[in-house]
Amino acid sequence: MATKVYIVYYSMYGHVKKLAEEIKKGAASVEGVEATLWQVPETLHEDVLGKLGAAPKSDTPIISAAELTEADGFIFGFPTRFGMMSAQFKAFFDSTGGLWGAQSLSGKPAGIFYSTGSQGGGQETTALTAITQLVHHGMIFVPIGYTFGAGMFEMEKVKGGSPYGAGTYAGDGSRQPSELELEQAFHQGKYIATITKKLKGAK
Repeated sequence: MATKVYIVYYSMYGHVKKLAEEIKKGAASVEGVEATLWQVPETLHEDVLGKLGAAPKSDTPIISAAELTEADGFIFGFPTRFGMMSAQFKAFFDSTGGLWGAQSLSGKPAGIFYSTGSQGGGQETTALTAITQLVHHGMIFVPIGYTFGAGMFEMEKVKGGSPYGAGTYAGDGSRQPSELELEQAFHQGKYIATITKKLKGAK
């Protein structure tokens, strides 16, 4: 039976979506892993999104809290808002109270990826504050550490991401994820899928 890894994200301008797509490729590259992309529900009205210049919504299916129980592992992605996950993703986690009460997600591995507007915009604080959501559910946080190798030490080029997970910088919105950032995202998908498969096999 395939190991199911869900890549669940929220993306307003498309940066997180691009990382999510690459993470899915990485996860799907692991034999026996079925990787699926999901997005969380939008909380803003279309008029507001239009004024914000948001990208058109993709055709990625919208996940419900109940569907989380079907996965063996997760990789959650979101843009940063003032150093924390966006309100849309927080609202989704807030809807998982029933799962929390039953500890339905306890013991399942989960990773995190993110996008910030600038280098001081919260690449690490976003991950740190998101971990609390996993802890209350009893999920196992899986950082990528320095397993990405030399790419973690790049100093000549601007590169998002950290030992906590893959990341990118959006700048004023015109900057798109670089090749190195996409490579790190692929690595994260493959890395967490491998661990998820091992944990499932150990049960």
